[in-house]
Amino acid sequence: MADKSGHSDHGLMAPEPKRPSLWAWLRGRFLAGIVIAAPIAITFFVLQFLINFIDNRVKPLLPPIIQPETYTNIAIPGFGVIVMIVALTILGAVTTNLLGRSIVRGADRLLSSVPIVRNVYAAFKQLIEVLTNNQQASYDRVVLVEYPKVGSWCIGFVSSNAKGEIAHRLGDDFVGVFVPTTPNPTSGFLIYVRESECIEMNMSIEDGAKMILSAGLVVPEHGDEAPEQRSLPLTDEGTEKLSEDA
Repeated sequence: MADKSGHSDHGLMAPEPKRPSLWAWLRGRFLAGIVIAAPIAITFFVLQFLINFIDNRVKPLLPPIIQPETYTNIAIPGFGVIVMIVALTILGAVTTNLLGRSIVRGADRLLSSVPIVRNVYAAFKQLIEVLTNNQQASYDRVVLVEYPKVGSWCIGFVSSNAKGEIAHRLGDDFVGVFVPTTPNPTSGFLIYVRESECIEMNMSIEDGAKMILSAGLVVPEHGDEAPEQRSLPLTDEGTEKLSEDA
């Protein structure tokens, strides 16, 4: 052991900790700054892009009398977003009464009767209805499935049990699993596999999405669980040896 003077019990000087160089210290502080600033900057630029995108498409539709640039020389960012929110709220309020529902049903029948438009309209209508329904839009759980070949496992989200014709063709023990792509989870594959062939994970849907977005760099913490102790069967040779020792 070393005393306060830095000498060990054997009379040897304890090695002093090596101090990092100035370049290593600056590099570490620079990387720490990037880690802190990058999420903030990315969030700011994404919000700025969305606000400018909506403003550039909503403001040209407004009459000059209600545009703030008519009275001031300063453009107000986000004014188009506010107008869009107010317009959608008014539209929702109008369509909830009897007259509004009649107009919506008429427009729905009109769009559903056009040969090419009806396919696009029906697809987006069903997608919006699913996204606005929290019970249907939420995934059930995170699982591991063997895809695209045996021995290769990927993260998937269970959407629902097999229903309709799929359940009739495959069976009730199949589940629909959405396998997203990395790092863009909005695209992916919908596959149906037996529920018994899926490995259910304890992580949440948010943690699974973080792993997909980060390409596996962000891994949620998992408590160390004691491995299951399995008793190995004794062979005849081992049984005879135990009997002789006894």
